Amino acid sequence: MMNFELTQEQRSMVNTVRELTQEVFKPNALKYMDGTFPWDNFRELAKIGVLGMAIPEEYGGLGLPVLDTALVLEEVSKGCYVTAMDLMGEVGTQARIIATYAPESIKRRLLPGVCTSEVILAICMTEPHAGTDVGNYRTNTEIKGDKIILNGVKTLISRVDEAQAFVVFTRVNKLPGIAGIGCVLIERGTPGFECTARYHTMGGENLAEIRFDNCELPLENLILKEGGFRKMISAFNTQRCLNPSVSLGLAEGAFEEAVKYARDRSAFGRPIGEFQAMRHKLAEMYRDIEASRSVLYRAAASANPFPDPYLAAVAKITVNEMSLRVTSDAIQVHGGYGFTDEFPVSRFYRGARYGTLGGGTTETLKDLVGKKIMKDFPIDGFLGMGNF
Repeated sequence: MMNFELTQEQRSMVNTVRELTQEVFKPNALKYMDGTFPWDNFRELAKIGVLGMAIPEEYGGLGLPVLDTALVLEEVSKGCYVTAMDLMGEVGTQARIIATYAPESIKRRLLPGVCTSEVILAICMTEPHAGTDVGNYRTNTEIKGDKIILNGVKTLISRVDEAQAFVVFTRVNKLPGIAGIGCVLIERGTPGFECTARYHTMGGENLAEIRFDNCELPLENLILKEGGFRKMISAFNTQRCLNPSVSLGLAEGAFEEAVKYARDRSAFGRPIGEFQAMRHKLAEMYRDIEASRSVLYRAAASANPFPDPYLAAVAKITVNEMSLRVTSDAIQVHGGYGFTDEFPVSRFYRGARYGTLGGGTTETLKDLVGKKIMKDFPIDGFLGMGNF
């Protein structure tokens, strides 16, 4: 029998984060919509160990599973989308790539600082001409003796102004296709590292473009050589659980606001929640949230150390699309007020719109799952995606 109950330790962490989010993060969420980095929130998260959730204990972290990380991101998202997205950068793919694959010297130099908020990490994947199409990346790292030389452009990168270290997906020695993809670590201040453009998003984050112009790095900064794509994409499946955990939290936050409004707002002499059409809308929102939660938690719980790729893909598709529906319906419940910045549902909706774009678009992931079905689906004895 499957047990979907959280452990006492998980409940305790969730309750602690929920209290912090509702009392501190949510009341101040609006001030971060201009892209200001939430340093105050990060310091509070560091105090309770959240920033070290993905960091092994020997480097000062908690070394917790992906599911625990997803639970925390879900709670933070209910209060402040910008804080949740910045937190995902510390507990997500880049932290786990360094913790799993980087040389010991890099782990000891960077990971303890991640736990205390002194080191901010960023991941660099998308290029101006290619996002999901990793095999066509042009950024290249050339190995020259005991040095490597990094050249290229990455775009739509989070936390560029705050990050000290960047995990860069790059071609190695110009080897073509997926087989040539590896990753390097570059630190702020390296000669040839330049931020060339900045963008502000509808969710409130700032993103940027970075150019690498003959950046010379020590050989140890080549974390994965050519042929390392399979390891990198395995780690990236973590992102495909954490991205939807933010979407889930946004949907839950919007739903809570919708329920409160349906109880408090009256029309034609009674609360709007007493009208059948409104009750049905709330019931459908609740149903979608609970169904999506089950899919996501199962995918996150499959991590060993990284989640099953197909469960993660299904979870991301399901939760991202659900979040768009629920946050939009929450605005509808609020009527015209839902379209204003004074009510948080509009912010939940703007944040939810990112989910289907980052970490692999919905279209790409549906194709990935569809190919797996066509190749391996057992027409008799079906027990779920994780069993074929």
